[in-house]
Amino acid sequence: MPIVKRPKLMKKADIAPFLQAISLGNETPRTELDYETPFTLLCAVVMSAQTTDVAVNKVGKTLFAVAPDPASMVKLGAEGVGRHIRSIGLWQAKARNLVALSALLIERHQGAVPSDRAALEALPGVGRKTANVVLNEVFGEATMAVDTHIFRLGNRTGLAPGANVRVVENGLVERIPPAMLRPAHHWLILHGRYVCKARKPECWRCAGAEFCVYKPKTAAP
Repeated sequence: MPIVKRPKLMKKADIAPFLQAISLGNETPRTELDYETPFTLLCAVVMSAQTTDVAVNKVGKTLFAVAPDPASMVKLGAEGVGRHIRSIGLWQAKARNLVALSALLIERHQGAVPSDRAALEALPGVGRKTANVVLNEVFGEATMAVDTHIFRLGNRTGLAPGANVRVVENGLVERIPPAMLRPAHHWLILHGRYVCKARKPECWRCAGAEFCVYKPKTAAP
């Protein structure tokens, strides 16, 4: 029988020190998406799929100036929304989803963003990751929204290896100390975005490198 390699795991005792190290004193992190209300955050996260936060913030500035709530988003319509977000990927589908989810918020939730996962995931364009972001950022729940950065770190560092995002999410929720789980969502995203990069991790400037199982560590250029 072929030998199946088991993924390396970061030691349980090293998880809290690793997270403390990469937090860099940022004890109360928040998303880099610009938003004023739960509704504008929900819309921003829907728009962020396969697009950078910087790009979403740029289009969101003009979109939310004219459509800051569900009623005005519905009134603007998909074509009107599209005029504001053409520069981001999948803009046509996203425009339709923003209008459709706004209509459902009015119909089912009196225009408010629900704090219930099932209700969030029932909205057009809202999947588990988007719901986790909203629940974490707006409602203070200890959720873990696994994006490309967190998926990479879960596997590369040994925090919670897994073949798909749900396995990584479950592993992180199980292994990260409960008191650190909510901010860890943001710490891991930021660390993956700016230090533990996809093409080449910058181990030489990683404050948590000593706890990470990735080998060999990269050296400074």
